[in-house]
Amino acid sequence: MDTLANMAMFVRVVESGSFAAAAEASGVSATMAGKHIRAIEQRLGARLLHRTTRRQQLTEVGRLYYERCKLVLADVELAERSALELQAAPRGRLRITAPMSFGSRRLTPAITDYLQRFPDVSVELSLDNRVLDFVDEGYELAIRIGAISDPQLVARPLQPYRMLLAASPAYLGRRGTPVHPRDLSAHVCLGLSNWRRRDQWRLVGPGDESCDVPVHGRLAVDHGDALRIAALHDAGIVLQPEVLLADDLAEGRLLTVLPGWEPPATPMHLLYAQDRRPTAKLRSMIDFLLERFGAKEPVASL
Repeated sequence: MDTLANMAMFVRVVESGSFAAAAEASGVSATMAGKHIRAIEQRLGARLLHRTTRRQQLTEVGRLYYERCKLVLADVELAERSALELQAAPRGRLRITAPMSFGSRRLTPAITDYLQRFPDVSVELSLDNRVLDFVDEGYELAIRIGAISDPQLVARPLQPYRMLLAASPAYLGRRGTPVHPRDLSAHVCLGLSNWRRRDQWRLVGPGDESCDVPVHGRLAVDHGDALRIAALHDAGIVLQPEVLLADDLAEGRLLTVLPGWEPPATPMHLLYAQDRRPTAKLRSMIDFLLERFGAKEPVASL
């Protein structure tokens, strides 16, 4: 029999003064109430109650067990009440992991809006481009770029991750503006040093025309923001995420190169572990991020 149920019945028997009264309060038979108490006594190897035809009295072991049972049951009640309250209103700390560029440029400003809407929630955001086991490391949500294949995770599609070509006005004024992807072979191109195909860029243009372009450059860095800064210093044409270049493009510090041509958009997903009863804080953040960044239409995996 369930230990907590046995303990709850024992407390009722003691406080009501009889098995019959405790059974009636619990909606069970007196026989069943007796079975709960006997189960405890058999497990402990000691009697809890001295029973006569007219009254019952706690043994020394029974008195100690009764006091401890009350504490345990009170803690269980508090735990369940706290869990229900947590379900009812978003509160508590939420741990999220996301890629660096998207996390710093798009996710962080969005989270500040979320925190204003839900003042009882705090967020711990980790920005890392590594693919880690975020559930095992204690994160409740993750944003990932690329195809998702883990069946243990729920993957909600976000807006696809786009990359653009850009360069400074001074560089283009000095070297000329490409009009077709094949012109890139005559330019200094800035790419990440850890790309598998950093010497070849694949671009898709009008009418889904695809073009694999050999490129070269004198600078390779393993950090996208460093390449953005190099482009701002007139070092060449950079290929980086739209979220990283958007402000510079809007302010005219960089100009779009080959508008209409860009690498195929990469799927991006919001990930979390399957849970039939997620906390209110988790539900609220999922709904918020899908409202802010949810995909307008499905994106095919590459």
